[in-house]
Amino acid sequence: MTHHLLAPVDDSDPARAALEYALEHFPDAEITVLHAVDDLAAGYAGQPPAIAGTDAEPEVFDEAKRLAAEYDADLETAVVDGTAGDAILEYAEEESVDGIIMGSKGRSGVSRVLLGSIAEQVTRRATVPVTVVP
Repeated sequence: MTHHLLAPVDDSDPARAALEYALEHFPDAEITVLHAVDDLAAGYAGQPPAIAGTDAEPEVFDEAKRLAAEYDADLETAVVDGTAGDAILEYAEEESVDGIIMGSKGRSGVSRVLLGSIAEQVTRRATVPVTVVP
């Protein structure tokens, strides 16, 4: 039976480590790399808001695809709008994923204090197993 795993990504080292963990430990799984476009978090971090609804893939997927090629694996990619924790949980529910593998942190500074830990939110509210990779 093929497992469908969700690997949320941003441009952080823990997100890359989590994807690599998924590729290494679940070579036969269907892996979807998810990027949440969260304009609120971008504003807190002092970044310009992303343009939602465009056909362009985020640059963060370039690194994910390069890493997958090292493991001779294919990835699905998805971009969703919304706050990261909610978007990850909603996608996992709608797409019937079997597990979530994510980095232990991504945000830092003021945005993390104001918005909370995404890994913590997902871990507490997920209805599927969540693996948090440091």
